[in-house]
Amino acid sequence: MFHSSMLLAGLLAATASARPAAPNADIKCPVVLSGQVPTATQLTDFDSYATSKVFNPDYVRASSIPWSKSLLFPAVANSRFDNSSYKSLEVTISEKSIFQTQNGFRRAGLQIMGDTNEGGPGTTGVRTLHWSVKQDAARKLNLTHEYLNVWHETSDYSANQFNFEMGTLIGKSGDKNTFKVTNRQNNVIWSTAIDNTAWQNFAVTLDYNKNTLQVYYSKGDDALKSVTSALSNDNSGGGQFQIGILKKPTGTSDVVNSGYQESPINEGQIYGGIFLEDSANGCISL
Repeated sequence: MFHSSMLLAGLLAATASARPAAPNADIKCPVVLSGQVPTATQLTDFDSYATSKVFNPDYVRASSIPWSKSLLFPAVANSRFDNSSYKSLEVTISEKSIFQTQNGFRRAGLQIMGDTNEGGPGTTGVRTLHWSVKQDAARKLNLTHEYLNVWHETSDYSANQFNFEMGTLIGKSGDKNTFKVTNRQNNVIWSTAIDNTAWQNFAVTLDYNKNTLQVYYSKGDDALKSVTSALSNDNSGGGQFQIGILKKPTGTSDVVNSGYQESPINEGQIYGGIFLEDSANGCISL
């Protein structure tokens, strides 16, 4: 009896340790755009409008590389806003990840289905974009480069209302091993250390009525907390959100078209909990 009980306890303990941790957060506000990936989704679903329900199949990627060749479903426990109905997604880049003629960049950026460039749902009222990131030890990013990971680009492609970045920002001092949020003027308004093992959770509120920007952050299953006040920011210009990787080159002033990129490249960033919510009346999912 003693041995049977001990065996059963061991099996239960092993099962518990292998089970993914349950996220402890619910989405409290109306969802305007969802980038959460249902568990039944297949990689090839992202390749056409007939099957892609979450992200635009055409943008922003190398025309010769379909999303099914740039995305992965990593074997990780879900981030805190993704319940068992969803799974995590990894965006990867290689030396061939060149969008159109932008030969300086290595780029793969997801656009949530329904997010339009002119007068889109993400450019009115008060909106909060949520996302979580996790690092892949097998596909480390080269932080001597500057990376854009999440941003909102104006409809004329001339500026970004905000950027979520990592690595070495061109022309700026600072720790390369940090995530940074920059404003319309590309000034760093907040940063935090990159954790190589834990999920890190972020949210940015864009108030299009008051032209402000506010950042929220937590790690693991902790609730989000405000890490900036509502800062003045130029949120005009419409546009769309992008989530993924844009790796800038080094050694050039023309980062779009030229510069150094090593080869081969095998880099990735894991994402979860991607959604845009309506934060009217101060509603924010924490």
